[in-house]
Amino acid sequence: MKPLIASFALLLGTASFAPAANAEQVCMVADEMKAALIDWYGERPVAAPSENNEQIWVSQETGTWTMIKMLADGNACVIAQGDDWLVNPDATEMLAQLTN
Repeated sequence: MKPLIASFALLLGTASFAPAANAEQVCMVADEMKAALIDWYGERPVAAPSENNEQIWVSQETGTWTMIKMLADGNACVIAQGDDWLVNPDATEMLAQLTN
């Protein structure tokens, strides 16, 4: 019984020091990715893909944004995402946001 308890304690001890698992990267067929960004998040591309095939999609309504990378095999992967996207706010708009 003691070896079992010792093994369990060792397992718990090493598990508490294990690094956090990285979130899996979301990849799918590029056309499906684009449809999902439009339908689920209301995002639209802000420009054509860059030289390294990365593209930012933004929702003007919610402020969410997603950066995707287009792959040579026809798939696309989310490489970054976030909230609070601002598109060229003018000084009046910025002041209004700061005072609210």
